[in-house]
Amino acid sequence: MKENKAYVYIVKCSDDSYYTGYTVDLDERLKIHNLGKGAKYTRARLPVSFVFTHECESKSLAMSYEYKIKRLNRKEKEDLIKGIISLDQIF
Repeated sequence: MKENKAYVYIVKCSDDSYYTGYTVDLDERLKIHNLGKGAKYTRARLPVSFVFTHECESKSLAMSYEYKIKRLNRKEKEDLIKGIISLDQIF
């Protein structure tokens, strides 16, 4: 059975920090974050907004990208957001 497409994303929080996650529905996930029902990290840092999204062929690939992005330092995340580096370069 083929998995549905998923997305890896980075949101910028109100305190200028970044949070990385994955989802199958970007609009719904942003809504949930901003309602304070998303990740514990973002609840105290509302509102959040997308600064990076990438469509993946599967949930497992999105989760792999999420793991790699979370291990990047702030400068590397900003380079990814700006398109200076690609997911292929960090994967």
